[in-house]
Amino acid sequence: MKNTVVVIGMGELGSVFARGFLRLGHPVQAITRAMDINSMASEIPNPEAILVSVGEADIAQTLQSIPANWQDNLILLQNELLPRDWQVANLPTPTVISVWFEKKKGMDSKVVMPSPIFGKHAKLVFNALAQVDLPSFIVDSEEELLFELVRKNLYILTTNIAGLETGGTVSQLAENHADVMKAVAEDVLDIQDFITGRSNNREELMQGLLEAFNGDPEHGCMGRSAPARLKRALAIADKANLQVSKLRQIAQDKL
Repeated sequence: MKNTVVVIGMGELGSVFARGFLRLGHPVQAITRAMDINSMASEIPNPEAILVSVGEADIAQTLQSIPANWQDNLILLQNELLPRDWQVANLPTPTVISVWFEKKKGMDSKVVMPSPIFGKHAKLVFNALAQVDLPSFIVDSEEELLFELVRKNLYILTTNIAGLETGGTVSQLAENHADVMKAVAEDVLDIQDFITGRSNNREELMQGLLEAFNGDPEHGCMGRSAPARLKRALAIADKANLQVSKLRQIAQDKL
């Protein structure tokens, strides 16, 4: 029998990956909020991998709680994820996937673009997604991974925050509200530069943003998490003393 894959957070996304792992022949053990993670780590001391699929708001606390014998085998998939998230928790570099498909309750997964994966369990994740007909690809370096994570953050934050003002779809945002899109994107990239400690390539990232728009032109801009994302972004901007004037204007008008 193949080794168990542990899934922390069996929501919509976690369930998609769990199904893929099961189809590969791996037993899957779900970890819920009610369970003692340290007891489970004693019962399953050598899992194949541990997929952390909790929401963005819970990721920091969850990473701090990972038992020592599981820390080398993590797979992370959260939006708004960057290296500092695992570095702050003193964890080794995990396997990371930037998820470019959407899964909502009662609906099949909807693909925007193939999802990039990096890390020692990249092949496992690639094969699991192939079992459920979801496209992905493996990137070769942490540099490529960082670009993909910043691009996903740019997409999520720009569409959600701009959508608070404009509503509509991503194609309508690009075509009818390009000024709002660009102003929000510049503020978001200021924040990403601060978090990553580097000047990211804005031209390539903006091209990557529009490529993602083309992957699903009718994708709605403003998800239910948009207000929380804006608040988190402004908290980081305040810490960094960033102006982010467009984000502040949207917050004043819409929150």
